[in-house]
Amino acid sequence: MADLRALFEHLGFVDVRTVLGSGNVVFASDVRPAEALARIEKGLARTLGLTTPVTVLTGNDVVTAVHDNPFSRVTMNPSHLLVAVPQQRSDLGRLRPLLERRYMPERLALGTRVAYVWCANGVPRSPLWAAVDRALEKTGTVQNIATLRRAAALLE
Repeated sequence: MADLRALFEHLGFVDVRTVLGSGNVVFASDVRPAEALARIEKGLARTLGLTTPVTVLTGNDVVTAVHDNPFSRVTMNPSHLLVAVPQQRSDLGRLRPLLERRYMPERLALGTRVAYVWCANGVPRSPLWAAVDRALEKTGTVQNIATLRRAAALLE
């Protein structure tokens, strides 16, 4: 995580902090998300030899995703609640057909920028998560709600 933090600082971002061991990075920047995305992808490839999709959310996106969590009042294991972030906001539309299916006791909800995937029996055995991952064509990123809450806390 120290190498990742150093890379972001070298790329010109400030107030750089990593979130646990998740690979998520919170930073401040005066560039638009699309420009930050390009910088990060090039920097990861050049410096660390990683060619991986990167998703950039604004601080407001992160705080809104935590605040708007439709499952926040339900007592649950936070590692079973995934927050999927498609690379493009419009990709959330690919998940709309899944809302019409029944995956009980699992549940899916769509936010303004993210999808919430409750995997009642854990992620590895989740047919709903498998369907979401297929629909998004394995693009974007996913983390559990605890990681997203931690990122939001760093932003505040």
